[in-house]
Amino acid sequence: MAKIQYWLIKSEPSVYAYAQFERDGQTDWTGVRNFEARNNLRAMKPGDLCLYYHSNEGKAVVGVAQVLTPPGPDPTAPGEDWASVSVGPVVAFNTPVELATLKKTAALKDFPLITRGRLSVAAVTARHFKLILKLGGTVLPNPPQSS
Repeated sequence: MAKIQYWLIKSEPSVYAYAQFERDGQTDWTGVRNFEARNNLRAMKPGDLCLYYHSNEGKAVVGVAQVLTPPGPDPTAPGEDWASVSVGPVVAFNTPVELATLKKTAALKDFPLITRGRLSVAAVTARHFKLILKLGGTVLPNPPQSS
């Protein structure tokens, strides 16, 4: 079994809130128009886990998503070289972890939301992922098996 990778994905709550994501049950993560973020999408594998961040209006990690499909072309950009994956909700955070909390947590000083704030899809270490779950008082319903 391949090792699970961890990611951060962002959406403004007025565009696609985590609550809507839960109601929908899954969505295609499309519309990413940054080359580094696109390359991160292309590195995703089914089973990978993503921290779901509400940007601009909420500025908090609010949930966990799971990558459901291998990356493919972004259907919102036909004929262009962009990527997308399908993701599904895993769990909403018991307590959203606000950007201010992330910034004041010394162990997260190199977390990509702090070091690369404008990047919409970023790789996250397992250590950071677990710490943010803990800060949010959240436990995964079916913890992934490490290999």
